[in-house]
Amino acid sequence: MFELRLLCPEERVEPVGDALEALDALSVSVEDADAQTPAEQALFGEPGMPPPKEGWQRSLVIALFPGEAQAQEAAQLLAPQDFFQDCKLLGIQSVPDQDWVRLTQSQFEPVEITPTFWIVPTWHEPPAQARQVIRLDPGLAFGTGTHPTTRMCLRWIANHPPQGERVLDYGCGSGILAIGAAKYGAASVDAVDIDEAAVHSTEANAQANGVQLQAGLPDRASGRYRTVLANILATPLKVLAPLLCGYVEPGGSLVLAGILSRQADELKAAYAPYGQLQVSDEEDGWILMTARL
Repeated sequence: MFELRLLCPEERVEPVGDALEALDALSVSVEDADAQTPAEQALFGEPGMPPPKEGWQRSLVIALFPGEAQAQEAAQLLAPQDFFQDCKLLGIQSVPDQDWVRLTQSQFEPVEITPTFWIVPTWHEPPAQARQVIRLDPGLAFGTGTHPTTRMCLRWIANHPPQGERVLDYGCGSGILAIGAAKYGAASVDAVDIDEAAVHSTEANAQANGVQLQAGLPDRASGRYRTVLANILATPLKVLAPLLCGYVEPGGSLVLAGILSRQADELKAAYAPYGQLQVSDEEDGWILMTARL
């Protein structure tokens, strides 16, 4: 296989990417051309905030083709196009043949939540000491157990089993927290997300793990819950404070993640009208905040 490498300004990334797909590129990826330099830019989106941009101010666009001739033809066809203005061909180079599936799988090992609770990809056997296992493979939705925020939420669930409780996972992503709650005895679990792909991922992962839950868009959440989990990011968590607290029944637990250590006071202030948040766990600069409402 061969990759065609282009340097494009932000406003050209989308039309160039669309053209490459029309030219039968096997894949098209976009990277920050200034990564690992002082000019590197953070580029991300948060729920409830404007969507992420298509690219960086200086974007590296990489298209993969099955042969060198196809890559060269794509470069020749792109060059005279109006939308290719200000773009630059960096080169065409061969890509070593690899077992991409095996290579990808090798990057994901079983993840320990507690000594007896593990997240295990389907291509691995569970560790001998595992008593509770969630089977989960990397996918489109956030939440594979590798991120500190996910691990802290699951650790909280394992240490506070929601036996017989009604649980809400708000912003469910892959559904990993909802599945964890179900495995630890929740009587009923609602898992909601603004992304329909996340809803479908949650349903598939729940079925693969043999647990029952109800997944849907945010309007599926209703009534009060003994435990409300939300692993999102600090900005939407602040905006959602009245909504999330309104779902917690009196005496119930609110569990929030996606928060950096330096953002603790902001979250405490946002939730002060409803309850007293405290830091319950911390890992790699991220914190878990909880409250009994």
